[in-house]
Amino acid sequence: MIGLLQRVTSAEVRVKERSIAKIGRGLLVLVGVEKGDTESGARRLAERLAGYRVFPDRHGKMNLSLTDIEGEMLLVPQFTLAADTNSGMRPSFHLAAEPERGRQMFDCLCGYVEQRKLMVGRGEFGADMQVSLVNDGPVTFWLRVEG
Repeated sequence: MIGLLQRVTSAEVRVKERSIAKIGRGLLVLVGVEKGDTESGARRLAERLAGYRVFPDRHGKMNLSLTDIEGEMLLVPQFTLAADTNSGMRPSFHLAAEPERGRQMFDCLCGYVEQRKLMVGRGEFGADMQVSLVNDGPVTFWLRVEG
């Protein structure tokens, strides 16, 4: 399972001109589900997202996590993160989970993050979404959890 996390001062997801989720300071996470991803992988990614130290402490060092700052998280499904781009001029999506499995694993990840008592917004699986954000830094990390 892949999480592309971006430290933000704000982020929002819109579907058909309607805002469906919005956060303030925290993390926008684009989520890709690959074939073979499991609930234990979703649990591990949730743990890493909540605890990954990307926010500055009083000395300006990235020593604080989302949990430490009591920030918010916006999770957005994005199957294109699972693309194979190693050859040619068009991505292949043979590594991506089938849509129903992708939805299950995305929902599973959201549930594990919510269990950590974080404020969580969600994008809509399978929808044509417009995502806006103010990237803080910019700070962006690609996390991948096997299994």
